Amino acid sequence: MDRAVLQVGDHMTVEVALAVMAGARAGRLLVCDNDGLCTGLVTRAELSAVRDSPAYTDRLRLRDLPGDGAPPAGHAGSHGRLPAP
Repeated sequence: MDRAVLQVGDHMTVEVALAVMAGARAGRLLVCDNDGLCTGLVTRAELSAVRDSPAYTDRLRLRDLPGDGAPPAGHAGSHGRLPAP
């Protein structure tokens, strides 16, 4: 049976998003902006790869991730959008 995808705000940090996924036993999250528009889908594997990157900081938010799931170079002030599902 396929579970419903959890929706989270793009202001959430990568670390919190991973904790939400672990608590809900979910493998993916639907990311939405402040207007409630879905801006992308992230998986646990993508977020884990970002967290394990040398460019990772605990301030990195989902809205700051580029579409390829890699940590942004010099992400301060960067507001890349996730690809729409």
